[in-house]
Amino acid sequence: MNKIAVIYHSAHGHTEHIARLIAEGARSVSGIEVDLLQAQDLAAAPDALLGFDAYILGSPTYLGGVSAQVKAFMDATGGLWRSQQLRGRLAAGFTVSALPAGDKQSTLLSMFVFCMQHGMLWVGNPILPEQHSGVAYDEAANRLGSWSGLMAQAEKASSADSFVPGDIKTARLFGQNFAATLQRLHHPSPLTQSLEVVG
Repeated sequence: MNKIAVIYHSAHGHTEHIARLIAEGARSVSGIEVDLLQAQDLAAAPDALLGFDAYILGSPTYLGGVSAQVKAFMDATGGLWRSQQLRGRLAAGFTVSALPAGDKQSTLLSMFVFCMQHGMLWVGNPILPEQHSGVAYDEAANRLGSWSGLMAQAEKASSADSFVPGDIKTARLFGQNFAATLQRLHHPSPLTQSLEVVG
């Protein structure tokens, strides 16, 4: 089994809701195990990261960046950075804000830089925006058009009905794509193996 940690902070339940949908999508791939972990808990025990093959980071966007809890988790990994124990592992990121833009891109970039400093391999969001093929905007996967990671918009105060169907679909597809990428990395196809031998 390949193990994925979905690491997140959620103040009002919105980011947690998306985290659970991503985990659901990832679990749909055979041979994948997913744990949902609170960033604030990992800040006290960052070595727990060593038990996973890959990480998906999630944060609400607060004033154009990650929440204090996610930043504290990142800062707590300094020892792992010095020894580069996370080098070569897969990573991705997602964020939620109340506005369609909300400067979510800068939140994803902060996660990307964090993962690059650890020597991780970043997986973006390859899902084509479905509205371009005639799907209604609110129903469309990747309707917000984010390639560097998953963006979702929480339009209401209650987390149960905050997200349009397109964002829910995107979260599941994002998790599924990440898990499939991890599987390909750990179990290359015969063609990939032959190319590695020849190369």
